[in-house]
Amino acid sequence: MSDVMVDVRGVHKSFGPLDVLRGVDLQVRAGQVTVILGPSGSGKSTLLRTINHLEKVSRGWISIDGELVGYRRSGGKLHELKEKEILKQRTRIGFVFQDFNLFPHLTVLENLVEAPVSALRRPRKEAEETARRLLDRVGLADKAGAYPRQLSGGQQQRVAIARALALEPKVLLFDEPTSALDPELVGEVLDVIKDLAGTGTTMIVVTHEIGFAREVADTVVFMDGGVVVEQGPPAAVLDAPRHERTRAFLAKVL
Repeated sequence: MSDVMVDVRGVHKSFGPLDVLRGVDLQVRAGQVTVILGPSGSGKSTLLRTINHLEKVSRGWISIDGELVGYRRSGGKLHELKEKEILKQRTRIGFVFQDFNLFPHLTVLENLVEAPVSALRRPRKEAEETARRLLDRVGLADKAGAYPRQLSGGQQQRVAIARALALEPKVLLFDEPTSALDPELVGEVLDVIKDLAGTGTTMIVVTHEIGFAREVADTVVFMDGGVVVEQGPPAAVLDAPRHERTRAFLAKVL
């Protein structure tokens, strides 16, 4: 399985007495799109946050392209990396949050240039050229000089996607990227993500958009109670789910 880009093995995550993830196994192949569905509180967002080490795992491990995330292995034990090393790893893992997380005091262009220049030491001119190309790709070439507050929610989320792409990550994580948007703005964001899927970008998308999952996903994962209940091609999981819990969830959302 040398083409596995994201490898999640036996991951547990507890917050005090609360077990949020209870032994999650998940493999995402390079160039594929995995969509994670499930009710609120099922552990979907926490799983994403462990993949880029925003949350430390309580047990288990995660690797990206064969490299452990957040840890190094020595003498059969895992030792957490220094913060500087973790930050460097995160440049390879793009993360798009549901609430955009743009820097309000920076223009759209500056939002895209900041990390490549400061984290990857790219020349500013090169970073700006890449940023303008990405803004054109998400349909916002004319907004380079605008500030986030001057944009709609859909436009801000498209900027956030372009910002994640500016670091040329190995994998893109989306945490309910349309949940903070007005219904009429959802389509413009999903169209950008669909376009990315067509270019072979490795993506994990947590979403409630079943139609999007059916159209774009290579694999659909249904989570509940901190575990993966079932996974497979969209047609199998969405049209002929094996587990009663999956059937009950889909009956409410379809």
